[in-house]
Amino acid sequence: MADPHRRDFMCKSLLGLAALPLGLGILSRRAVAQALPRLDPTSEQARALNYVENASDASDHPAYETGQRCETCMFFDAQTEGCQLFPQNSVEPGGWCQSWAPA
Repeated sequence: MADPHRRDFMCKSLLGLAALPLGLGILSRRAVAQALPRLDPTSEQARALNYVENASDASDHPAYETGQRCETCMFFDAQTEGCQLFPQNSVEPGGWCQSWAPA
C-alpha cells in the first residue's frame, strides 16, 4: 500500500513544477515592464497626444483641467509607471496628455 504522505508530496511537487513556467512568465513581464524607457515628450507619438511631463505645462490646452495628471488617469499603471497609450514607454506620474480619463 502506498504511503499517503509520499503521494501528497509527489502531487504537490508536480503541481509546483507545472506552475513554475507561469510564475516565471509573470515575473519576467514585470521585470520588462519596469525597465521601460521614459517617454520622450518630443517624440511623434507624444506630440500627437500633447503629452507633457509636468501637467501644469498643459494649462493652456483646452482639454486640460486642474488636477488631471497621469497618476490619476485610467490608462496609468502605478507599479510600472506605464501607460496603455504609450505601451513601449513609461510616463511621468505628474505628466498629462489630451487622452486623460478619470480612473
